[in-house]
Amino acid sequence: MVDWWWIRHGPTHAKCMVGWIDIKADLSDKSTLNKLDKYLPNNANVVSSDLSRAIETASAIQNNRNRLANAFNLREFNFGDWDGKNWKDISNAYPELSRAYWSNPGDIAPPNGESWNQSSKRINACVDEINANSSCKNIIAVAHLGVILTQIQRAMNISPLEVIANKIDNFSITRIRFSKNKWNVIKINKVL
Repeated sequence: MVDWWWIRHGPTHAKCMVGWIDIKADLSDKSTLNKLDKYLPNNANVVSSDLSRAIETASAIQNNRNRLANAFNLREFNFGDWDGKNWKDISNAYPELSRAYWSNPGDIAPPNGESWNQSSKRINACVDEINANSSCKNIIAVAHLGVILTQIQRAMNISPLEVIANKIDNFSITRIRFSKNKWNVIKINKVL
């Protein structure tokens, strides 16, 4: 049995699509970071995406926990040409495509980006590899909204459209257990 403690990185305050662009997190909320550190299991491996906002958040809560290498494949979805652009500009430039991307997620991708299914496949493979190579029963993974949603989707066996209805706050905890070759959601979006 392995418990995955998914933490969404600290806020970026960006008013645009933030995928692979590297934006730092606001880690000024020391009270919340201290609560996270105290709440999370001490006997855990800590892993994060390789983007600054996740690395910095993971470092802020790592304490004496074992740190695994930052994982490229735990990055947020690749929004391609939409990355760093605001939603209004995207909607104006790609009205049909942007509407379809959100109303029918799955195989639809932004120009030069990834679809939901492509992202999910990349992320699932990374999680499976970490899971297979870890002897620790707790993994604290600091990642992104889309990454966490793909893992909820997998555990609940629901569609992308169903899973995007879940709210995942910055610094929130989503706990998913892997036991007997099955994923189960324990808690979604716990805010301390």
